Amino acid sequence: MRKHYFASYAQYFVKFIQAYKAEGITIGAVTPQNEVDTDQDGGLPAALWGQEYEMAFVSEFLGPAFRSASIDTKIWILDHNYDLWGRALDELGDPGVFEYADGIAWHGYAGTPDAMSKVHNAFPTKSAYWTEGGSFITSPDYSSDWATWSSTFTGIMKNWARSIVAWNLVLDETGGPNIGTFKCGGLVTLESKTQKITRSGQYWALAHFSSAVRRGAQVLATTGAVPGIDHVAFANPDGSYVLVLTNRGVECEINCRFREKSLHLKLARNSIVTLRWS
Repeated sequence: MRKHYFASYAQYFVKFIQAYKAEGITIGAVTPQNEVDTDQDGGLPAALWGQEYEMAFVSEFLGPAFRSASIDTKIWILDHNYDLWGRALDELGDPGVFEYADGIAWHGYAGTPDAMSKVHNAFPTKSAYWTEGGSFITSPDYSSDWATWSSTFTGIMKNWARSIVAWNLVLDETGGPNIGTFKCGGLVTLESKTQKITRSGQYWALAHFSSAVRRGAQVLATTGAVPGIDHVAFANPDGSYVLVLTNRGVECEINCRFREKSLHLKLARNSIVTLRWS
């Protein structure tokens, strides 16, 4: 990325948001670029953004351009992996970035989800959003790795993220259409010739969360250490509660307790169980 394009690029965002608004579509948030720390080896339309470049763009161009045009679309920075948490800390430490950035967009391809907690602890008023993750369509467990994905989602939710977004909803058997070099599959694969539908393990894991956890839910603290078992609980705005249990290990039995309520469960190997109660 080159500095002398910053002003034009900021206006590109303004015009993009205004054009969608004119068609009745509100853009909730933008990032300066998907994965600012790579140019994807030329395989995708991307550029390298130095940390100081993203900081200057947000604080001196994009943020002021939105304010001047009365645009309330949120700005999320980074849009890249956990292992860049130090960069996120540095950027939010800049007064201009802090003023205009609503929070961090995170990817989970490198590093660990506790990076989000590190940034949250330093800047608790800034939000975290998990904006990309997917499975390779060539993986032998593409359609059966639901426990792995549920464990991933549990780690995301327990480290202050406010959203989970999959790489793509529906793609074909080659991971297309995709102009890049990565063979990531969609939540659902639709074979181009037979129209056969295959649901991924990520689809089934996401179904456990999205079918029970409502928008605006809050994550509750949970305790308990059983090898291979992950757990995360939520309080929904309607007063109901949700507990998602993931067993990546062997079949086992556990006890769940919530206030005066208790439940004894048998968890199958490689399984997810979602409980909902009022």
